Amino acid sequence: MNMTFLQEMFQSITRRDALLRRRQGDGTTPDHRRLIKACHALLESDGEASSIALASRALGMYQGLEPQERQRFFERLASDFTAEPAEIDAAYARYAKQRDNASLEVLFEACEPRRQELIRRLNLTSGGTVELVRMRADLLGLLRDHPELSAIDADFAHLFGSWFNRGFLMLKRIDWDTQASILEKIIRYEAVHEIRDWNDLRRRLDARDRRCFAFFHPAIGDDPLIFVEVALHKGLPARIQPILAGRDAGVDDPEIADTAAFFGISNCQTGLRGISFGNFLIKQVVQELKQELPQLRYFVTLSPVPGFAQWLAERRDDEALPEAIRKTLAELETPGWHETPERAERLKAVIKPLAALYLVDEKNARGLPLNPVARFHLGNGAELHRINWLGDVSAKGLRQSAGLMVNYLYVLDDIERNHENYTANASVARSSEVKDLARKARKLVKGETSK
Repeated sequence: MNMTFLQEMFQSITRRDALLRRRQGDGTTPDHRRLIKACHALLESDGEASSIALASRALGMYQGLEPQERQRFFERLASDFTAEPAEIDAAYARYAKQRDNASLEVLFEACEPRRQELIRRLNLTSGGTVELVRMRADLLGLLRDHPELSAIDADFAHLFGSWFNRGFLMLKRIDWDTQASILEKIIRYEAVHEIRDWNDLRRRLDARDRRCFAFFHPAIGDDPLIFVEVALHKGLPARIQPILAGRDAGVDDPEIADTAAFFGISNCQTGLRGISFGNFLIKQVVQELKQELPQLRYFVTLSPVPGFAQWLAERRDDEALPEAIRKTLAELETPGWHETPERAERLKAVIKPLAALYLVDEKNARGLPLNPVARFHLGNGAELHRINWLGDVSAKGLRQSAGLMVNYLYVLDDIERNHENYTANASVARSSEVKDLARKARKLVKGETSK
């Protein structure tokens, strides 16, 4: 069955139905007030058929809103569809007196914002899940300037965490024979290393030393949720450009590869940001690859270090840092610095240790590693294994990572222990090489010489 066709057909019917209602109504453009009324009507509906029709109508009205009206709609969701304080007080008083399961259930129901039930009912209509994911994408775009809407996002995340749990996800291998509509989306969604054209895509999918896997969900049809690109290798790769160009130290015969390198992981649905897929994806892909190629010994990433170059720039202005270090870092402003061997070596001696310090010691407000890619892989149970100098010399790689790339190593016997230590203590599992670099960096920032 072509899920894309059915999905697009249902969405087309919904849009057409909404358009007809607007034309047959009072002739006005939809606004948030009419949509709020439709949402109240949906919550008050008792019949399944009428609820489906009302949900379709409400989602159609939302699609017709201008951006400013969508913001007002979210503001009304935050204020008008919250939990009722009086009901919470009464339910808690009952639970405080009786402390039984029935009273606890009543308390749970009272504490749940009415928005959650509204979202569940909006999901009743065909294509509702897709539209709700898009609605959350709109909401995420507003949160930076309107943090008061974060409670609505928490409701979406809570429900999506159930609707998109591992039990509903389907892993599929993507290759050159995959239907064109999916391949087009792979090109569009690639977020780490741009796919320039169809020839570029074919190099990544059709070579014997490449693999690509994606998660799909029945409610989203043929639109992938997340995908990972893999290069089969002899030894751990250190540079991305040869891999992308098809000139790497890959293998002509997959049977002689000893390493599977994950070099690109792309989340495809903005509205599902923060819903955990990547950890499931990597672990299942490891199992798939082990089954196909049992001789594989190493499962690693070749990952960027976004935000590191900005962190370095901030260090250059820190007068507590030795002047010699700041002077060396200033050379990053020289165009083509990585192409001059002497300059590159000077920078390497400073930047690689500082990168280890950044990845191991620098934490965010929650006490977790500052770097988002590090948080992802360390949280999945990987080890910070190796920092690769000039691993990505593209304009993007130099701009965001000062040219560095990192190997995070997934050791199957260590994944659970690393994950538990990270979750409990924010511990960064790291190799002896990275430990040595971090120690060197601590001496450098104190102005001490290596011994």
